[in-house]
Amino acid sequence: MRTIRAVAFKEIQIYFSSPVAYIVALIFMVVGGAFFVSDLGNPFPEASLSNFFQGATLVMILLAPALTMRLLAEEQKLGTIELLLTSPVRDWEVILGKYLASVVFFLFLLALTSYYVVLLVVFAKPDPGPIYSGYLGLVLYGMAALAVGILTSTLTSNQIIAAVVGFGILLVLSLGSSFISSALTGTWANFFDQLGFGGHFNDFDLGIIDSANIVYFVSVTALFLFLSIRALESRRWR
Repeated sequence: MRTIRAVAFKEIQIYFSSPVAYIVALIFMVVGGAFFVSDLGNPFPEASLSNFFQGATLVMILLAPALTMRLLAEEQKLGTIELLLTSPVRDWEVILGKYLASVVFFLFLLALTSYYVVLLVVFAKPDPGPIYSGYLGLVLYGMAALAVGILTSTLTSNQIIAAVVGFGILLVLSLGSSFISSALTGTWANFFDQLGFGGHFNDFDLGIIDSANIVYFVSVTALFLFLSIRALESRRWR
């Protein structure tokens, strides 16, 4: 655990000292705020964060690859990955350390959106249940998306390629499966609906905390982290 903390702490310092990270944070806040106020023009606006939660999941398709694209790709480009692999640090410790750093920065971004909740409480009487469940779902969604980004960053030394491939995978998982399921019926429609992120996140947005959805996001996260570790291990045999 000490090694994981050391790797994570180093990457967290880089995040908070990089102008790119703050640009990403600014974009997230601006776009998230736009979704939050999107229905204020309605005669009877709803006192909820549903619009923000749904919009944030779309933003994560771009945000997650942007936050993770350099984590391993930059190490490979600069050649420092070889020093890292020959040091007394295990592959899984490298992956988990870098992944945890991205999760910490993502949680920092979510913490900035807490003022949306304050505004709702001050000017309305929102139901707290969907807010709690929505944030839980968004955390799980983000963790899974970041795990996808870690994998694509591990597979290439080019940050742009890592970001584009990560974007493509998340686009398919987030929107592609929903489009496919809407065009089908019966068992196949249900299969593709359960395969993607959207169907599992929607319950959280409605205030429903289902253990099956939690297991889904945790499993996706574990799968992509496992693939990332295996991809990094394969470099030792090249």
